Amino acid sequence: MSGKAMLLLISGFTMLFMVVANNFNTVSGRVTDNYVDYFNKTTSHNIAISGANMAANQLFLDSTWNAGYNNIDYQNGKLNVIVQTIDAYKNIKRITSIGVFRKDTSRVEVTFAPSKFSKFAYYSIYEGTNIWWMNKDTVWGPFHTQDKLRAANHPVFYGKASSKGGIQYYTNQATDKPYFYGGYEQGVDLSLPTNGVTALKTPAQNNGLYFNGNNSGQGTVYLKFNGDYLLYRYSTMTPYDSVHLPTAAPNGVIYVDNGIARIQGTVKGAYTIACSGSSSGKGTIWLDDDIIYSKDPRTDPTSTDMLGIVAQSNVWITDNTPNRNNININASIYVQNGGFGAEKYDTRPVSGTINLLGGIIQNTRQAVGTFQNGVIKTGFSKSYRYDTRFMTASPPFFPGTGGFEIVSWYE
Repeated sequence: MSGKAMLLLISGFTMLFMVVANNFNTVSGRVTDNYVDYFNKTTSHNIAISGANMAANQLFLDSTWNAGYNNIDYQNGKLNVIVQTIDAYKNIKRITSIGVFRKDTSRVEVTFAPSKFSKFAYYSIYEGTNIWWMNKDTVWGPFHTQDKLRAANHPVFYGKASSKGGIQYYTNQATDKPYFYGGYEQGVDLSLPTNGVTALKTPAQNNGLYFNGNNSGQGTVYLKFNGDYLLYRYSTMTPYDSVHLPTAAPNGVIYVDNGIARIQGTVKGAYTIACSGSSSGKGTIWLDDDIIYSKDPRTDPTSTDMLGIVAQSNVWITDNTPNRNNININASIYVQNGGFGAEKYDTRPVSGTINLLGGIIQNTRQAVGTFQNGVIKTGFSKSYRYDTRFMTASPPFFPGTGGFEIVSWYE
């Protein structure tokens, strides 16, 4: 090979190596830039997430907290958190957390709604000293008692279970320990609010339906749901009047003030019926017959029918002819001072089964029947199913726990 050819060959390789080296340097620079960019974005995102978690914790500890954080130093960047009430009527809050690191900014938005007692499949303050959860008892949703959870022969809990007073075994742990498929937590303290019922009076008087039991002759009101209509009367000797519920109670609250409510029928839409009072049987809701949804959510997922039954004194299943052959109840039942039970549970004839879709939240656990050697002797047997929609939704203005729950988290 001549010297000229060799020179051209060397020059060619030199140019090739220069191009490769330049590309390598370019790629290396891009890798470095990409890494720095990724680090900056990740750090700003982490700052925003940390701010959202810090603010959420503050809101869980104090439901009135709205101070937020203003341009504080955090992880070598800046953090700003804004707390807004986006729906004052429903007390819906939103946390906006903004993290800044160098030139990058990240945002996290978290929406909170008040936590409702309707999320429980079962709740009580007092369980009674001789009422036990047995092997035939199955709770399908969240469970809590402020009392001891009294267990005999392995009852089953599919949702998260908790109790303030721990677990009491009928014989011993080996023979009685419950099956907790959703977990169990001991020492949880969650009391009923003192105004769980009376707080619904104002909404009922403003865009709801209000019955004044203090009026002469109106201490007891008979209510029959009939689709979009509610039939009502104050005596069985008089005919029903009716109102169009979407018009008469657009916010879904029906309130009987210092009186007695006797209810039945087919519910279309979302409503809460509340009854206040504490003397002479007032504040009691009687179930005179089936109270069911027009669309069963178990078979029709499009159903928006939802009912809350909220009583200050008790909720009783009436001892009458319609209730001698089963009773069907679609509702979340809340009882402030008493409990949910069957009238004359220990003397009424065998009355079939209580088919409940919803939940029971009560002060004191009540009986619905008597048994001997596993055989029903009086009253009802139980078939309680949790309405899983209550995990994320609740009847209108249903009593709250006083805290908040996260309903959306957007990053």
